[in-house]
Amino acid sequence: MPSEALAWLAVVLSAHGLLLPGVSGVDRGQFPPDFLFGTAASAYQVEGGYLEGNKGLSNWDMFTHKQGTIEDGSNGDIANDLYHRYMDDTELMHSLGVNSYRFSISWARILPRGRFGDVNQDGVAFYNALIDGLLQRGIQPFVTICHYDIPQELEERYGGWLSTEIQKDFCYFAEICFKMFGDRHLQEKYQGKQGGQIGIVMCVTWYEPFRNTTVDLLAVRRALSFGASWFLDPILLGDYPTEMREMLGPNLPEFTSKQKNRLQDTKLDFIGLNHYTTFYLKDCSFSPCEIDPLTWNARVMRLPKRDGVLIGETTGSPFFLDVPRGMEEMTMYYKERYNNTPTYITENGIASSLSMVFV
Repeated sequence: MPSEALAWLAVVLSAHGLLLPGVSGVDRGQFPPDFLFGTAASAYQVEGGYLEGNKGLSNWDMFTHKQGTIEDGSNGDIANDLYHRYMDDTELMHSLGVNSYRFSISWARILPRGRFGDVNQDGVAFYNALIDGLLQRGIQPFVTICHYDIPQELEERYGGWLSTEIQKDFCYFAEICFKMFGDRHLQEKYQGKQGGQIGIVMCVTWYEPFRNTTVDLLAVRRALSFGASWFLDPILLGDYPTEMREMLGPNLPEFTSKQKNRLQDTKLDFIGLNHYTTFYLKDCSFSPCEIDPLTWNARVMRLPKRDGVLIGETTGSPFFLDVPRGMEEMTMYYKERYNNTPTYITENGIASSLSMVFV
């Protein structure tokens, strides 16, 4: 799609032979030269190195160590041990033929106590080594500043993301990251001299109407508005979606003129799209429904089946049905709603069972 401004990052695990039986190989010649094939992970999922290198406790460290929160009692203390094996892992990525890697920076590894303590130089050194190792192998880093994990210090001081105080901490953390790592990866202050890009990643589900009725078609619009558009509309269009305004009324904050102007002056360079599955959607404004806490504000109900038939094939996870058309629909929705803002597919894939073996 070189004629369009829709940029791509294909997060795949099948670049060089890790394909399911019956799936044809990937021919890079079918894609533009600047097309990015990549893999993705996040700090807590893969790093390990629990408290090594002067890392502080994160909220996820505390959560997984609390008895009864994880069914099998496991935690991320070791995980994939990226902290010790990053050189092996970057070499493995290179051998697979990928040319991009999306990872996150552990906030507690850089700022163990948030803005209330010192920068941890051991943590900075680790990420510098990881980024340099990627670049040496021709792999473009895509860095996520925060992937759900925050210093436990901030949870205890003011409740983490439940307090507006975290804005100060996040801005300080971002400033440190741009200073330390921004010269080598994809900010007005640093952008000119570093050549980087700044975007936001959204986890999104596509929806199809349960019935081809006006109320179910409108339900799909509402659900999308209460999803990624809840965040992207204010940033890119200057206000919350109309559907949200109509549903929530005075419960939804109003932006001041100053806030709207500030949003318009700080446009995103790109949108990151994380997409895994699609559901049917039923209107609940005019029809009786079971309450779904994930979608109730939009007065809709998600359904995996219609007339007894699943919307897609089952996978190793009961939450993710395989519906490939949803990816195309989701990217086109972004393209049309947000004036062709460059979009990278930053996560996608299938959920496999623990017994599945890839060869």
